[in-house]
Amino acid sequence: MGRTVAALTADDLESSGRRRLLGRLVGDVRRRGVGRLFKPGAALRWMADMVAEVAPHVPVRDRETLRRHFPDLDDDALAERLIRNAARATAGVGATGGGIASIEWVATPTLLSAPVLLAAETIAVVAIEIKLIGELHEAYGESIPGSGTERAIALVRSWAGQRGINPLVPGAGVAGVLSTAARVELQKTLLRRFGRNLTSLGPMLTGAAVAGYLNRRATRSIGELVAADLRKRVLKRPVRPALDD
Repeated sequence: MGRTVAALTADDLESSGRRRLLGRLVGDVRRRGVGRLFKPGAALRWMADMVAEVAPHVPVRDRETLRRHFPDLDDDALAERLIRNAARATAGVGATGGGIASIEWVATPTLLSAPVLLAAETIAVVAIEIKLIGELHEAYGESIPGSGTERAIALVRSWAGQRGINPLVPGAGVAGVLSTAARVELQKTLLRRFGRNLTSLGPMLTGAAVAGYLNRRATRSIGELVAADLRKRVLKRPVRPALDD
């Protein structure tokens, strides 16, 4: 599941590849969580666990790599490009999920598959937005300290709170974070996103269009909030005095 989600976060993913990967993710979700997805409380706990599980697999490019990929952009322009690319990617996930659902409406409606599709779409969108948050931090020179697991959990907490990562908060393991108030915050945010993704189930292709639009808007919103938070930190950085010749 981690590898599938990581592949879904790519900027240059074509629609056919996205459809294939989302279908694979739907299969992963069906095998691992189908029983719990029909109980609201259990479904949220399961999705929170899955987000924490896949987060360490999300590929976040460091500042050097981003500069190599986008050599002519300053920090703000780079942030805008990252937000635009991520919004386009989550819109693609929404459109793909809506397209799959529209086929089911045209053919035999399968209510048993709806929660599985929604969970897969939600996990994919969250992973793309986690990657965006990590790369926005890199774009503004605010690299996230700690081990791979600690950085991943910091990104999950940042996504749940829709704000930049607080460098003063110590890192913690997956189990530790998910047993605190951070887990409650994560589940609340997942609930809002899960509800938004219900638009994928709209009849015919209206679900695809609306889901794509809402995903794009939500991703742009969280990206802009985090970027604004990081810009404030950049402005507060102490200016180093110039050395005399």
